[in-house]
Amino acid sequence: MTSRVRGALSAALIALACLLVPFGAVAAWAAYGLADTGRYVTTMAPLAADPAVRDSVADAVEGEVGEPVRPLVRSLTRTPAFGTAWDAGNRAVHQAVLRAVRDGGHHEVTVDIAPIAARVEHRVTLPRTEVAVLPASQLDRLRKGYEVLEVAGFWLPVSAAVLAVAGIAVAACRRRALTATALGTALGGALLSLAVAVGRRLTLTDLPDPVHRPAVGAVYDALTATLRTVSWLLVAVGLAVALTCWLTGRYGRPPGRRGPAGPVPDPAQRPTRAQV
Repeated sequence: MTSRVRGALSAALIALACLLVPFGAVAAWAAYGLADTGRYVTTMAPLAADPAVRDSVADAVEGEVGEPVRPLVRSLTRTPAFGTAWDAGNRAVHQAVLRAVRDGGHHEVTVDIAPIAARVEHRVTLPRTEVAVLPASQLDRLRKGYEVLEVAGFWLPVSAAVLAVAGIAVAACRRRALTATALGTALGGALLSLAVAVGRRLTLTDLPDPVHRPAVGAVYDALTATLRTVSWLLVAVGLAVALTCWLTGRYGRPPGRRGPAGPVPDPAQRPTRAQV
């Protein structure tokens, strides 16, 4: 294999690996972060103290329950015990959606808020009150996306790592290939950070009710905090590795390996007649 072919093959493998980096990060974040109930509840827990989130929760629940229950719902969101109800509600919603996605079915996903309210106010017993959290029309789409994420969340990062290692191993100059891989990884992290910011803007712009934008923005920031951290980590590690490769290539050569200052006579040259 000639050096030109090795260089082209290495460039193709490294480019494909760097292209998979942001997609693999998103897939792993969704498969192992959002799909885990414990991590989801822990991520959403600080939002219980956000006033915009409290008002949005009260408005959403009041639209689903009857008139006698509405004053109680509004008062519960103003109490310090709302955090307990918030964690219990997020856990119940997450488990209900996961159960519907994994078990199948085409019915609407609902959650009974009576046990959740009972954890906060034990003296009040509410009747069974079902609140819709996911319509049946979106369940099939969510189920297909979840199945794809389960596979992509593992194989995309693994494929990116394997392609990067293969591209560096095949390259004629491995230091240059490692530098290109590091710069491509940093670029992928920057693009991932930009995609998160653009996704936030599009999410808030598409809301039909602008009143709930602060609450939705807070939820979006909480859910994507890990993804933003990963994106900046990719940028930092990629630039650090690229800088290290550049410094070692420029200043890492030992002085004894430098070439001679003057021309070297050819020992195999035959003596001329005058020299003889």
